Amino acid sequence: MSFDTSTLYLFATMVAGMLGAMLMLFGKQENIPALKWWGTAYLLGAASVAIWTIGGAKLGEPLLLALHAIGFVACGMVWNAARVFHGRKPNLTGLLLGAVVWVGVVLAVPSLNPAMRLIVGAVIVAIYAGLTASELWSERRRTMQKRWPTIAVPVMHGCVLALPILLGSLLRPHDETFASSIWVTAFSIELILYAIGTVFVIFMLVSDRAVTVHKTAASVDPLSGMLNRRGFTEACNGVIEREATAGRPVTVMIFDIDHFKSINDRFGHPAGDEILKLFSTVVISNLRISDLSGRIGGEEFAALLACPLEEGVIVAERVREAFEASNIVCEEGPVDTTVSIGVAGGPAGTELEVLLAAADTALYQAKRGGRNRVEAAEELPLSLEKWRRKTAGRAASQRPATAT
Repeated sequence: MSFDTSTLYLFATMVAGMLGAMLMLFGKQENIPALKWWGTAYLLGAASVAIWTIGGAKLGEPLLLALHAIGFVACGMVWNAARVFHGRKPNLTGLLLGAVVWVGVVLAVPSLNPAMRLIVGAVIVAIYAGLTASELWSERRRTMQKRWPTIAVPVMHGCVLALPILLGSLLRPHDETFASSIWVTAFSIELILYAIGTVFVIFMLVSDRAVTVHKTAASVDPLSGMLNRRGFTEACNGVIEREATAGRPVTVMIFDIDHFKSINDRFGHPAGDEILKLFSTVVISNLRISDLSGRIGGEEFAALLACPLEEGVIVAERVREAFEASNIVCEEGPVDTTVSIGVAGGPAGTELEVLLAAADTALYQAKRGGRNRVEAAEELPLSLEKWRRKTAGRAASQRPATAT
C-alpha cells in the first residue's frame, strides 16, 4: 500500500492548522499568552509547509527561502512559548536569529548543495529544541510525576515543524524513488500523529499549572499574602519532619495584635486591614527566608523557626519592637501598634499541635501580663497527651475549692 507524500503533508498541515487555531482560541479565552505563542507557531509552520507542498519549485528561490525562514521562526516561537509559560519575557532576538542565520548562509554561499543546507537547518532546529527542553527542565513543577514528556515533546515539535521544509530541496518531483520511500511516508504520518499528541501535552502542562495555582490559592491568605491556617499547618509539618530527621529543635510563636477590635471600631475595617498587612510585612521582614509564617486567625499570626527556644524569643522580641515602632497615624489620631507574643520550643519531632498549644498558653500569659510583651512557655512539651494532662491538672489546681 502506497501513500502520496504531498497529500499526507497537506493533511498534516490541515490538522496542525486546526490545532493551532484551537490553541489560539483557548489561549484568548483563558488569557494564557503561552498558548497563543504555541498556536501561532502551529499556524506558521503549517502555512509554510502547505505553501511549499502545493507550489514546490514553481515558487522560485526567493519565496522558498522565505518559507524556510518562517519555519525557523516557528521553532523559535515554540522556545519562546516555553519561556512565556513560565513567566519569562519573550526573547525576540533569539526568535529571529535562526531565520537570519539561515538566510545569511544561503545568500552568502549560493552554491551550497541541498545536503549542506539540510545540515545547517538541522543545527538551527537542534539548538531551538535544546533551548526549549532546557527551559522546561529548569522550570519543571513538582506536581509533574514525569519530566520526560515535557522535554521530548518540545524537542520533537521543533523538528516536526522544520524538517519538512528543510527536506524540501530533496523531495523533488523527478526523484520518484526518494519521494515514495517508506521513510518519507512514515515521517508524514508521524507528523499528523505528533501534531495531535503535542496538543495533549500542552494541555497537560496547562492543567498542571492550573492545579498548582488553585492549591496555592487554597493555602494563602488573600489579605496578608501569608499562608493561611491550612497552608501553614501543612508547611510546618514538613519542616518539623525534616528537622526531626536531623535531630534539630524547632520553635513556634503566636502573635496577637493588641486591642484589634477597638482599632476596627475606632478607625474602621479598612484601617484594620491595613494594620494586618503592616504586621505581616513586619513579621516577614524580621524572619529568615527559611522560616515559616502565616495568618491563622483574624488578628492572630504564627511562625515556625528551625532554632532553639532562646533564639526564637530573641526574634519574637525583634518583631514586637519593630511593630511598636511603626507609629501609624490616621485622621482620627495615632494607632496603637502593639502585639503580644507567645513562644514555645520543643525537642526534635515535637508535634505542631503541641507547640501551638504551648505557645497559645504563653500568649495568654502575655495578655494577662499587660500586653505588648513576649512570653515563653515554661516547659518544653514532649507529647500532646502529656501536655493536655499537665495543663488540665494545672487548671484544676487553680480552681477554688467548693464547700462540702
